[in-house]
Amino acid sequence: MPASRAAEKASCAACKTPLLPLQRPIALASAEDFDELVRDAPAPVLVDFWAAWCGPCRTVAPELEKIAKGQVGRLIVAKVDTEALPEVASRFGIRSIPTMILFRGGKESARLSGAMPASEILAQLSL
Repeated sequence: MPASRAAEKASCAACKTPLLPLQRPIALASAEDFDELVRDAPAPVLVDFWAAWCGPCRTVAPELEKIAKGQVGRLIVAKVDTEALPEVASRFGIRSIPTMILFRGGKESARLSGAMPASEILAQLSL
């Protein structure tokens, strides 16, 4: 599905399960996926830079799930595994994880580091 359609409504033709708008964080599998989403998404994109071995990353994961569910249609939450996509992490100077970057119109507009509750993430990002 093109990133430009990420805020639209869509359901599975067979089972009618809602597919869009996204209600959960999406894992980005490639630098190309990342670039397309950040560039073409119709809503702001909050990207969580994380790694499986990182304890604070595992702590913030359910908070990002809450944000994705609570901001359906207004915000897209995505995850970049820094071990799988080191070139993307390097491009944005990620030195500590978890780091969350908010993109608006394809450009970085805010950045946070560290595990915190969903309410604090939303407050610090003015969402």
